[in-house]
This record gives sequence, C-alpha cells and structure tokens, in this order.
Amino acid sequence: MDLIFFLIIGLIAGWLAGKVMKGNSLNLLGNLVVGVVGSYVGGYAFGLLGIHAGGPIGSIITAFVGAVLFLAVINLLKK
Repeated sequence: MDLIFFLIIGLIAGWLAGKVMKGNSLNLLGNLVVGVVGSYVGGYAFGLLGIHAGGPIGSIITAFVGAVLFLAVINLLKK
C-alpha cells in the first residue's frame, strides 16, 4: 500500500511541477518519473534545511519542490 501511495504522490507532484515549469508538460509516465525523482530531491533538500513535512500534504509539497528543482536543473542542462 505504501508503494501505491508513493506513486500517487509522485504523479501529483510531477503533474504540478509540469504545470508550474512552463514548457515541461509530460505524459503520465514522465510525470511519475519526475515526481518520484522529485520526492527524493525534495527530501534531501528539506533534510539539509532541517525541514520536516509530514502527512500526505507534506509529502506532496516535498515531492513538488523537489520536482521543480529537478526540472530546473534539467532545463539548465538542456541549454
């Protein structure tokens, strides 16, 4: 059940990040990958800052922030 929850959070975060970062609309699998990678990036970044966001909303926020950071790095590498 945790894996399903993790994947749903990843989909939501990836979709939101794609909407915020204009020009990065992805398909379902792309959103999932961006969201899952973003959850790790966000967890690492929040850990460095000493921030802990718990619960489902906190997980979405953490994954979203990480996904936006991940997409920003990808955009920089593309240029």
